[in-house]
Amino acid sequence: MAPDGQILAPNVYDAEPIPDAARLEIERLLISGDLFRYTAAEGAPVALLEQEFAEMMGSRYALAVSSCSAALFLSLKALDLPRGARVLIPAFTFAAVPSAVVHADCVPVLVEVGSNYRVDMDDFAAKLPGAGAVLISHMRGHTSDMDAIMALCDAARIPVIEDAAHSLGTQWAGRKIGTIGKLGCFSFQSYKLVNAGEGGILITDDPELAARAVIMSGAYEQNWKKHPGLQNSYMLWQNKLPLYNMRMQNLSAAVIRPQLPEVDARVAKGRAGHDRVAARLNDSAWLSVPPALPPEERAPDSIQFNLAGDWSDAEARAFQAAAKRRGVSVQVFGLSQDNARAFWNWQFLGEMPDLPQTRAMLMRACDVRLPTRLSEAELDFIAAALVGAAEDVKG
Repeated sequence: MAPDGQILAPNVYDAEPIPDAARLEIERLLISGDLFRYTAAEGAPVALLEQEFAEMMGSRYALAVSSCSAALFLSLKALDLPRGARVLIPAFTFAAVPSAVVHADCVPVLVEVGSNYRVDMDDFAAKLPGAGAVLISHMRGHTSDMDAIMALCDAARIPVIEDAAHSLGTQWAGRKIGTIGKLGCFSFQSYKLVNAGEGGILITDDPELAARAVIMSGAYEQNWKKHPGLQNSYMLWQNKLPLYNMRMQNLSAAVIRPQLPEVDARVAKGRAGHDRVAARLNDSAWLSVPPALPPEERAPDSIQFNLAGDWSDAEARAFQAAAKRRGVSVQVFGLSQDNARAFWNWQFLGEMPDLPQTRAMLMRACDVRLPTRLSEAELDFIAAALVGAAEDVKG
């Protein structure tokens, strides 16, 4: 706030704060030098994090790793898919998702996404036959129709991995996102609900998938004995799977663990902040926030909205500039150079399929961070700036 009482443009790029308890634990670890997750016989911070996260999610097994991308990759490898297997992914996701599929020696199959940021179920059903797996990204926390997706995949016996990097705390028909498919993967990168700078975790109820993922994450020699249960499965896979060394270290776990009790409060505040801004934007004739599907209870830390009506590329760029002048940075996914969420920039995939629905959405879909720490006055500032910028261009 300025000295005269005016609300200044809020800083939306600072990550969630680190609790004091984490600082004390980090100091203890630095003094001890005990940073490797397998140094201690038991009770290492990473092992405690896995136990606590599994309990929080209601899952049997959790494996903490270096990133959500690592969790996605290990999930695909744990499924033991044949080389060249087709893996369906939404065409609206982050470049790390198709990258994980490529690293796992599989072939990404991009599925159309509609203007509501969810998977187009007709295109999904058409591309599903013959797939080895489905990797559903709940991109920016938007949940596709999981009932329809799971019904089709279960009938075809095709396993589903959930990329829940943006969806910690989201529920679908009372079920926690990340627990609906065979495996769920979460991110602790700085811009997520729980901030460790980097880090990820996967969860599953399947003991064989858990054992394979643990071994491949880098539980060399007999280190798998420091994971609870599954001893027979570990012995089966010992030395028979490659080690990718994607382990989480104790410092990261020390930062994450004190934040887990804060998840519910952050979810509630994030949802309230999102809905407060969304209501203001939906009052504008030029802006539209797509509603969630009815079974979804969101846990947002950002807001996405569409430029409604007839906008040219020049007008969309003018909107970005007008919002910037008012103190708010807006990213239009398809107009931001080299944006890692625009599928046509994933040149490592080779020839791109024609995805007109997703392309049209990305060219008019806007993205603004709304960290849970923002006050109501700061949220209102952002909403007013966006509505005002649209009026500057179209009013």
